[in-house]
Amino acid sequence: MVRRIGVFVVWPLLLGFAAAADEKVGIPQLESVDVGWSKVSDDFQAPDSGPGPVTYDRNRPYIPNNNEGRQVTFRIADLTNVILKPWVIENMREQNQLAAAGKRAFEARASCRPGGVPGFLVMGRVNPLFFVQGKDEVILINEGGPEVRRVHLNVVHSATPKISPYGESIGHYEGGDTLVVDTIGLSDDTYIDNYRTPHTTQLHVVERFRVTNGGKTLEVTIQVDDPGAFNMPWSARQIFHRSRGGRLEEAICAENNFAFEGDAAVAEIPKADRPDF
Repeated sequence: MVRRIGVFVVWPLLLGFAAAADEKVGIPQLESVDVGWSKVSDDFQAPDSGPGPVTYDRNRPYIPNNNEGRQVTFRIADLTNVILKPWVIENMREQNQLAAAGKRAFEARASCRPGGVPGFLVMGRVNPLFFVQGKDEVILINEGGPEVRRVHLNVVHSATPKISPYGESIGHYEGGDTLVVDTIGLSDDTYIDNYRTPHTTQLHVVERFRVTNGGKTLEVTIQVDDPGAFNMPWSARQIFHRSRGGRLEEAICAENNFAFEGDAAVAEIPKADRPDF
């Protein structure tokens, strides 16, 4: 039986919290009942300095399907990035070969899988990101699916956090314009990005969501540390603009999915072990 994940549980929360957004003082206004945030790129951008995220192989550049007149290509990862440990390179080399052959080249959402952290920030091409800002937690919602992350405010990490695709996220506000999110307890069944970069359960991610440009732009700086998968800590960026798509729409991923020819999906469609009711 396909697991159903409805937005009807989250939508009242979004309405309730967002209605009071204008009353909040001293914190960034991330939430809105009318608009979300749209990312400018399907991939992470490099930091201003230091080691950065995996990108495409310059000899086989990635061309998305929004480039008119150009042949669309799958993502082929650049394996010369200094952050990658040998086992990660070999794993990704196999993934590159499959992608070049038209197999397993799609992102997590193509198989209705969680995006993980920080992969959540590159999920879906057109699905906006919404926030619900409560007193004790912040909820991040990617409309496609939907995919939901919970950030607990002003607490410390558990001694033994439960391992899961979105891990345990704790956060705090800083400087009046930034939400800082620290995440551990991440399972190793997700990818870091859309280039199928693997990681281990040692993964530790710190995201800083900063509102700029008079509230029109959301800049996210990302710090990644995983001594099991990467030779060194590295950083990345993601940029969002206020979306024009309006309110959060209900989307149910699994029922709309299909089997890609040649096993091109990331994995099989997830199914519940037992009926929900």
